[in-house]
Amino acid sequence: MSHALLKTSHTHADDPLQIAAELAQRLAATANARDQAGGHAAQEREWIRESGLLTLSIPTAYGGQGADWPTVYQVIRILARADSALAHVFGFHHLQLAGIQLYGSAQQQRRFLTQTVEQNLFWGNALNPLDKRTVATDADYGFELDGIKSFSSGSVGSDWLTISAWHEASQSALIGVVPSRQHGVAVQADWDAFGQKQTDSGNVHFNKVSLPSTQVLQAPGVKATAQATLRSQVAQLIMANLYLGIGEGAFEAAREYIAKEARPWFASGVDKAGADPLIQHRFGQLWLKLRPASVLADHAAQELDRLFRLGAAVTAQQRGELAVSVAEAKVLAHQAGVDVSNDIFELTGARSTSAKFGYDRFWRNVRVHTLHDPVDYKIRDLGRYALDGTLPEPTAYS
Repeated sequence: MSHALLKTSHTHADDPLQIAAELAQRLAATANARDQAGGHAAQEREWIRESGLLTLSIPTAYGGQGADWPTVYQVIRILARADSALAHVFGFHHLQLAGIQLYGSAQQQRRFLTQTVEQNLFWGNALNPLDKRTVATDADYGFELDGIKSFSSGSVGSDWLTISAWHEASQSALIGVVPSRQHGVAVQADWDAFGQKQTDSGNVHFNKVSLPSTQVLQAPGVKATAQATLRSQVAQLIMANLYLGIGEGAFEAAREYIAKEARPWFASGVDKAGADPLIQHRFGQLWLKLRPASVLADHAAQELDRLFRLGAAVTAQQRGELAVSVAEAKVLAHQAGVDVSNDIFELTGARSTSAKFGYDRFWRNVRVHTLHDPVDYKIRDLGRYALDGTLPEPTAYS
């Protein structure tokens, strides 16, 4: 990746950014073919496991690498340039680990994070807060789970799942963790969206699944602390970096195509497409969409890392100010990813739409993922803050 926007600095063989760049190059070789095929990327997920990057965000006290959040997000962005579906799976793995650190007791953190390092576990998600079809009923040992969870990213092929379930008695949800292969858990590989095809985001079914109290990270009826609500900010910034990575990947693909494949338009008066002043002008416009989004995403990552390290000392005010920074980054990344992945075709021309290039996957992937939660509500939150200083209300999406 020679372009200045996409450069990554490498210094040591064990540098996670170098490892990510090498993994991304490996994934890129088959990204188009796998996107067309869909299904479960079992081999490629093993490459991620073998890379050692699954322990990146785990504190050194539990045997992990103790990387800061800016580094984790850079890795997600590097992978997303090549394969946003597997970058999504990787990012959501670290989201589950963040949840354990934010919700879990000291004993739970030591148990699950140490176990993740020792067994090189891959975590999946079944914590869709808007889907209340999975219910938890009280049992002597804790709770019994029954129902379905949709949009369960990374569930296929995972070792453990973070789950949420509705507790009718308290009219609230609980959060817990269960092994993916536990009796009564059935992971269904039925994701059929037109983008992000290999995110393993289908349904998970629970049939009389035992959830011991030792695996409940947040009990029903317990109000989340300001620290615990950082989880949504971790998630939102994962998405921002996915969108940025897709936009940067599309930008680089278009740049290379124009340099190597594109023919100049007959009326341009130039002998190569890259010398066309109109194409240069439009590329400058795409650059100006990606650059500010990147700057804001990096700033938000620094702020998140600072608050994450404060632990229980995080205040509601600090959390709210972080939510503003993350919303700024997410909105610009959303717009940049969608616009760049769409506009490149006006610059690369008709022949670039051939299936052999698969450039449409950038737009399809970002278009599907940016529908995760409505961007207009982020802009509304930013408008409220700009008008009277109202901070975003802590929810699973803000």
